[in-house]
Amino acid sequence: MELNTLTLPLDTAITTKLDEAIGWARESSLWPMIFGTACCAIEFMSAAASKYDISRFGAEVVRFSPRQADLLIVAGTITYKQAPVLKQIYDQMSEPKWVISMGACACSGGFYDNYTTMQGIDEIIPVDLYVGGCPPRPEALLDALVTLQNDLRTNKYNPRRHKDFKGKLDHV
Repeated sequence: MELNTLTLPLDTAITTKLDEAIGWARESSLWPMIFGTACCAIEFMSAAASKYDISRFGAEVVRFSPRQADLLIVAGTITYKQAPVLKQIYDQMSEPKWVISMGACACSGGFYDNYTTMQGIDEIIPVDLYVGGCPPRPEALLDALVTLQNDLRTNKYNPRRHKDFKGKLDHV
């Protein structure tokens, strides 16, 4: 027998829990959709570029159709006029889906405290992770992505977790 020959027994079986296999698959294949409206979108572009390389984390398949995405990254200022569009995009995403609010403006309205700017996107859609900063560094977005992946691996997120969420645009 040669030293560089690899032989596997034909009766090898790998066992695992179904939840762990599903968590591993979800963790390793996030398909983000970016809803970028301001300077935070430029930081997302930097995170997707070669220096930070979001593809190392299994999230390089950026989609521009909500029906093909499972991770919505809202980056930038959201006005009340944009809110129905954002809500429609969120509603069109298939389950399970996750949301990252990126930047001070998306998280809390930032320094825009006026009648046109939404004071946080959690007024209309449920948010899983918040990335602070104005604008946040690409490392902060990657940290949020790794946090989400760790939670998906351990099945911390229940697919029906936002079932009872009622935002300002939800009909009673």
